[in-house]
Amino acid sequence: MRSFTLSLLTLFFIFCTTDTKAQENSNTGEAATYSLQSPRATLNTFLTYLQEDNFKPAVAAKTLHPAYIQGLDEKELAVQLKQVIDGKGVLIELDEVPERNNFEDTLSQKERYYIAPVELPTVFLEKFEGKWYFSKKTLSAIPELHKMVYPFGTAKLMNILPKLGSKKFMGLHTWQLISILLLILICVIIHKILTFIFDVVIFRLLNKKGYKHVAHDYILPVARPFSMAIIVALLIVFVPVLQLPIVANHYLVLLLNALVPLFGTVVAYKLVDILGEYMLKVAERTESTMDDQIVPILKRVLKIFIIVVGFLFILDQLRFDITALLAGISIGGLAFALAAQDTIKNFFGSLMILFDKPFQIGDWITAGDIDGTVEEVGFRSTRIRTFRNSLITVPNGKLADMSVDNHGMRQYRRFYTNITLTYDTPPHLIEIFVEGLKKIVEEHPHTRKDYYNIYFNNMSAYSLDIMFYIFFDVPTWGEELEHKENILLSIMRLAKNLGVQFAFPTQTLHMENFPGQPSLSPNYEDKQTMRSKLETFQNKKSE
Repeated sequence: MRSFTLSLLTLFFIFCTTDTKAQENSNTGEAATYSLQSPRATLNTFLTYLQEDNFKPAVAAKTLHPAYIQGLDEKELAVQLKQVIDGKGVLIELDEVPERNNFEDTLSQKERYYIAPVELPTVFLEKFEGKWYFSKKTLSAIPELHKMVYPFGTAKLMNILPKLGSKKFMGLHTWQLISILLLILICVIIHKILTFIFDVVIFRLLNKKGYKHVAHDYILPVARPFSMAIIVALLIVFVPVLQLPIVANHYLVLLLNALVPLFGTVVAYKLVDILGEYMLKVAERTESTMDDQIVPILKRVLKIFIIVVGFLFILDQLRFDITALLAGISIGGLAFALAAQDTIKNFFGSLMILFDKPFQIGDWITAGDIDGTVEEVGFRSTRIRTFRNSLITVPNGKLADMSVDNHGMRQYRRFYTNITLTYDTPPHLIEIFVEGLKKIVEEHPHTRKDYYNIYFNNMSAYSLDIMFYIFFDVPTWGEELEHKENILLSIMRLAKNLGVQFAFPTQTLHMENFPGQPSLSPNYEDKQTMRSKLETFQNKKSE
């Protein structure tokens, strides 16, 4: 705050001591007789006879449109118009004002001349009966403009402050120097008060509520630029009252007007952090992790938007041509877009991921050769932690085009295996064993009960195979492994209890004929006997 006020005070004296005489000479260098034959002549008359050392408002009022001045205090209007121009910091260069009597404005195609189209669009000269006057629209707008430039009754101070002293020192009157010191003192007091409110009252209140980190990390950084913005707004209101030399006032007004959006941008930038902290708290209360992905990206987008908009506002207050700048940005943006196609593709890939929600942070996904858990979704890429604990960074544009298998979105987790029994296992034991397996699944608290398949379904080369096809109702892979272990141990206990033997790959060598031993070759009965046995088996089965 101290350095800020010192720099402003230095600017006051630099401009006042260097450019005041030059401006006065440019405004008083014409002849004493007035002329209204051109825009330059009219403005020269208006400015010349409202100078401090040549104050003749009656002559300056001759520049007001004679057809609309009846019944009005023309001298008061002329003085107010000069105060509006000075208060807005409009620097009129007479050398650049046209001196042709038949001048026409290129935009309106009328005989008009705008003094400051941006700052004062309603103040302009127009030709009437061969002479140039301030227009009817200007005359009607002067009272409102004066109230806008000197709000809250500050115009009365311009009649009170000069009574403090009229002697000059370093190009300024005594009353101006005293007013500057008083204004600086007021700014320091306001800064101290705001600092006390934010640093002491609000900080201690939040600290008692257990939000010390919020106050330290978010409230205090916002408080400082907010305090400076209020002080700058105060200076904007009172600086026109000082009636500084026009050159000094011109650049000072430019500086103050640019500081307002600057501090506003800083405040808005800091407020995004507070908003982001609140959104993170809200996201923690939801089950979906998509909120956790959106909040960081939204914070970055808002911060970039605030910086860009704030930069444009600052340039606008510094009176740069924003239209030309935006046109140049659009052309440059096209060239940039062509050169950064992959980056833009990745950005839109990020949007597709956020809106389509193919996965969330923490999901186990498989995309092509990539297999792992999603850790972060950014502007350009997604980071996936593999099961080897390595980190893969995949461009979002590429990931959006791939087929993503989201294991984390599974409602159930499948478990499929074959239980192999030895060939000497009798059929009734297989049936009892299968029934026991179904009981294990039905009694387990984390298996799907409405759909499972457990059947004796194959006779392989070395075993009798039972298909065991079930689903676990668990959210994580770790729980799936835990319950799979429980199921397998239950199967082993059941097999041990029933005397079921598990098969493993074996080969048995049979010799049909061996000396001194009966032949192992089967002795088949005739067809009629075999058919009789089949009928007997079928009858028993039906019973």
